[in-house]
Amino acid sequence: MAEMVSDSGGRTGFRSGFVCFVGRPNAGKSTLTNALVGSKVAITSSKPQTTRHAVRGIISRPDAQLVVIDTPGLSKPRSLLQERLNDLVYTTWGEVDVIAVLFPANQHVGPGDEHLVREIASLSRPGKLVAIASKSDLVSPQRLAKHLLEIDALQEQFGVRWEHIVPCSAVSGEQVDLVADILVSLLDEGPAYYPDGEVTDEPTETLVAELIREAALEGVRDELPHSIAVEIDEMGLREGRPDDRPLLDIFASLVVERDSQKPIMIGRGGEHIKQVGSDARRQITALLGTPVHLDLKVKVLKDWQRDPKHLNRLGF
Repeated sequence: MAEMVSDSGGRTGFRSGFVCFVGRPNAGKSTLTNALVGSKVAITSSKPQTTRHAVRGIISRPDAQLVVIDTPGLSKPRSLLQERLNDLVYTTWGEVDVIAVLFPANQHVGPGDEHLVREIASLSRPGKLVAIASKSDLVSPQRLAKHLLEIDALQEQFGVRWEHIVPCSAVSGEQVDLVADILVSLLDEGPAYYPDGEVTDEPTETLVAELIREAALEGVRDELPHSIAVEIDEMGLREGRPDDRPLLDIFASLVVERDSQKPIMIGRGGEHIKQVGSDARRQITALLGTPVHLDLKVKVLKDWQRDPKHLNRLGF
C-alpha cells in the first residue's frame, strides 16, 4: 500500500514529539540518550553534573520521530551556573510532551528524587509522566522489584501519575527498545521535525567542545570537574591540503577557576593535558570522520561559575 500523506505534510499515523529526561545528577540520562539515538550525542562521565545544557537526541523511525532532550541534573544551586542550569531544566519541562524521570536502581529513592517529583507535581500543566528505573543491570531482581515499588509509591505521596514505570539498562541495552516504544506511544500524530539521518541539532563546535571536556574530566577529582569549561578558539580545515587528505585544526582552551588548578590540569611534564588531547582527538575524529590536529591550552577565568560576564562568554 502506498504511504499516505496528511494535509500538513506528515504521514498518517506518524507520531512525533519531544521527551525530556530528568533526574538527579548521575542518574544515567546522557547514557540512555546515547543508547536510544544509537550514536554519541551527549558526553558521559562518572562525575556528577556532567551535562550543562539541553542536548537533543533525534530518534527517527518509520512510524515516528522522537526527540529526546537530556537536561542537566537538578540540584541545590551553589553557584550562579547551577541556578542557570536549574532554570534551563524548569523551562524545558514546559516545552515537552513527555517528562521521563530517571531513578537509578543502584540507589534508593531519596530526598533528591522526592524534591524532583514534588517540583514536577507543582507544574500547572505537566506533560505525560514516565518513570524509568535506570541502571537495572547493577542490581539483583529482588532489589529491582523493591526499587519499582519505591517509585510507584511516589504517585500517592506527591499526587503524580506515571503512565508507565519501566526498568532498563542503557549499558547492557536491556529494554532500551521498550523505553523507545513506550515514549513513542505517548506522542500525538505530527510531522517529522528533522531530516532522516540527523541524530542531533548540536552545532559541531559544541559537540567538539563537549568531547574535549569529557576527556578533561577523567583523572581529576575533588571540585576540579565542576570548574572545567571548554572554549573553542578557532576551528577549520587546514588550507593547502589535498581533498583526499583533509586535516581539521582545532585550537581550544581548557578553562579553570583558580590559578592553583592550572598546573593540575596541565599535569607533571604536561602529561595530563597530553592525555586529554589524545583522548579527545580520537573521539572527535570518530565523530566527524576527519583527522584532527588539536591544540590545547589552559587558562584561568577567576570564579567563572559565579561571574555573569564569564558565564555569558562561555555560553551559559
